[in-house]
Amino acid sequence: MTNTDFEDQRRFLFGLCYRMTGSAADAEDLVQETFLRAIERPPVNTELPWRPWLVRVAMNLARDGLRRRRRATYIGPWLPAPIETGVEASPPSHEPLASDGTPATHYDLLESVSFAFLLSLEKLTPQQRAVLLLRDVFEYSVRETAAALAISEANVKTSHHRARASMREYNAARITPSRSIQQRTGQALNRFLSCLRDRDMAGLEALLVEGVRTVTDAGGEFLSALRPIVGRDRVIRFFWKTAERYRTKLETRCTANGLPAVILALPASENPKVRIGPRLMLGCEINCDDKIKTIYMVSATRKLALLLGRDEKPAPEARHNLVHPGVQR
Repeated sequence: MTNTDFEDQRRFLFGLCYRMTGSAADAEDLVQETFLRAIERPPVNTELPWRPWLVRVAMNLARDGLRRRRRATYIGPWLPAPIETGVEASPPSHEPLASDGTPATHYDLLESVSFAFLLSLEKLTPQQRAVLLLRDVFEYSVRETAAALAISEANVKTSHHRARASMREYNAARITPSRSIQQRTGQALNRFLSCLRDRDMAGLEALLVEGVRTVTDAGGEFLSALRPIVGRDRVIRFFWKTAERYRTKLETRCTANGLPAVILALPASENPKVRIGPRLMLGCEINCDDKIKTIYMVSATRKLALLLGRDEKPAPEARHNLVHPGVQR
C-alpha cells in the first residue's frame, strides 16, 4: 500500500467510523486499531484491493464499540462530537431507484454528519446503523454490504428495511444543509446571540418555536442540564439566567457538522465546587420558517478536542475529508 493509498484509505475509514460512532476520538481510535491489525494480521492476499478488508475490520470494531457504549452509563444527554466541515454545502443528492422503481432514500455525505442525522442513527441497532450507512450514504450494493459486515444478503435487506422504518421521523422533518440553509441558520444563530446580549426578550420569543429544545452535553465533566430543556419559556429562562451569570465572549465562528456554530469562552466559576467548561460549542437547527427548533451545546473536553485543535493542525475537513472522502471501492 503506497503512502497516497494509505492516506485515501485512512480518510475514508475515518469518515465511515465517525458516522458509525458520532465520536471523532472514537473514530480515530478505530482507524488506528484497523491499521494495527493490518500490520499484525494482514489479509492472505495483499495483491487484492485493501479497502474491502479494511472496511470489514473497521465496521466490526465499530459495532463492538457501539454495543459497549450502550451498556455504559452516560451522565446527561449524549450528543455527537462536533467536527468542522468547512463552508462547502452538500453536493446535489441524486435519487437512485429502488427495486420497485420508486426513488430510494439517499443521504449525501454532508447531511450524514449533521447532528440531526447522527442523533437519529442512535435509535438503530449497531447492525442497522452499519447497513443504512453503507447502503444509503456510501452507496454499497446489497452484496458489497453483506461482504463488509459478514452477514447474509437476506440479513442486509431485513436490517435495511428496519433501519429505514426507524428513520421515518427524521425524514419527515428533514432539512438538508444546503447553502441556503447554512446562511439562514447562521442568521438565526446571530439573532439569538444578539437578543441575549441586548436582553431582548421579545426578540427571543419571536425567534424560537413554541416547542424548542435545548440539549447540553458536558459528559458529566462540567455543570450542565442533565436532561433536554423543552419549551420556549423554559429555554429562554435557561439562557437568560446563563447570560446573567456568565460573561461570555464570542471566540470564533465555524461550520460544525454542516451548519454554522460558535465557540464561546466561559470564565471560571467563582465557586470552586461548580465546574464550568472553559469552552463550549453552540449550534442550532431551524424550521422551514427560519425559527430555531433545536439548540445544541457541547462542552465535554474530549468531544471538543478536534474542533478546538484546528488552529494547531490542518483543518479537519482537509485531514478527514468528510464531505468527499473518496468512495471508490
